[in-house]
Amino acid sequence: MILVFWISLFIVVYTFVGYGFLLFLLIKLKRLFVKKIVFNREYELPTVTILVAAYNEADIIQDKIKNTLELDYPKDKIQIIFITDGSSDATPDKIKPFTEITLMHENARTGKMAAIKRAMPMVKNDIIVFTDANTFLNKAAIKELVKHYQNDKVGAVAGEKRIMVEELADASSAGEGFYWKYESYLKKWDYELYSNVGAAGELFSIRAKLYQPVESDSIIDDHMIAMRIAEKGYIIAYEAEAYAMETASANTKEELKRKIRIAAGGLQSTLRLKKAANPFYYPVLTFQYISHRVLRWTVTPFLLIIAFLLNIFIVAETGLFLYKILLIAQILFYTLSLAGWFFESKNIKIKVFFIPYYFCVMNYAVIAGIFRYLGKNQSAAWEKSKRK
Repeated sequence: MILVFWISLFIVVYTFVGYGFLLFLLIKLKRLFVKKIVFNREYELPTVTILVAAYNEADIIQDKIKNTLELDYPKDKIQIIFITDGSSDATPDKIKPFTEITLMHENARTGKMAAIKRAMPMVKNDIIVFTDANTFLNKAAIKELVKHYQNDKVGAVAGEKRIMVEELADASSAGEGFYWKYESYLKKWDYELYSNVGAAGELFSIRAKLYQPVESDSIIDDHMIAMRIAEKGYIIAYEAEAYAMETASANTKEELKRKIRIAAGGLQSTLRLKKAANPFYYPVLTFQYISHRVLRWTVTPFLLIIAFLLNIFIVAETGLFLYKILLIAQILFYTLSLAGWFFESKNIKIKVFFIPYYFCVMNYAVIAGIFRYLGKNQSAAWEKSKRK
């Protein structure tokens, strides 16, 4: 029982904190022997196609169009395609007047991946940039992404996701904002060590010639598209100066809905990306992939529960001081989480309580997502979450 407790606790701490520390130490060591790549700012920019899959985004689509058209990139080297399949509101009608944009629309809603597959024959350029309809890019985003393709080993480049957090943020804003800041550090260090292990649909790009269609029922298609390129031996770069900004989920309920879907997709992708999990192909990639993704999406949330329950049993049987301290620390953490839940329900905004609350919500979402996927109750069609 004690052995299982320590193994569980080690994996939990390693997943959420230890991997970050280890990654930081490894890149410090790498910097002693390997110089960072210096990019040539005078090189000829590649041609780019921007793909935006939009579903019922009439309220925000004109702002997205304005943001896209204002990007700092040569107009003769950029192609813009919006796919609005299944939209039943005015989204397609609001795009039609813009002659700079190729609009693709079908009434049937078959999911984001099916829409992307339908658009691929229209792509004419070297680099494809994927971005969501409800996110806004900084003007230099495309130039910052494509500079990494000077390295022939780079097959995809992920941008940074930034959450706009108010000063008096609620649980969904504070928690999501903190999570993505931490994730950004991990992604920077992942890339510096070797490669990122996925990409977020808010903003990422790939070499068009490396695009490989993924299964139409893929739940997190952006992650799958990028990882299939990594499985070919290419690097997924990361660029923090190319960023997509969006507001947080409207509330924790909406954020939970989104996280459960992603968790279901995480298990699905783990089962399908067999080459990425096999160290005999690309051992460093496998180390990063399992440490950063697989543990979070599979065993770690269950180990949190196991560690807590075993800690109670060990204290009851042995009464040892060390285990009492560990149990008190866990109880305190979950008490702070409950306080975060209570304060959110009363609309009292105290950020310090929202971080542990968000952490618990996130891990609950993984467990719920796993059972949803195994129960075959998760559709590939995007479940739109309300945003602030």
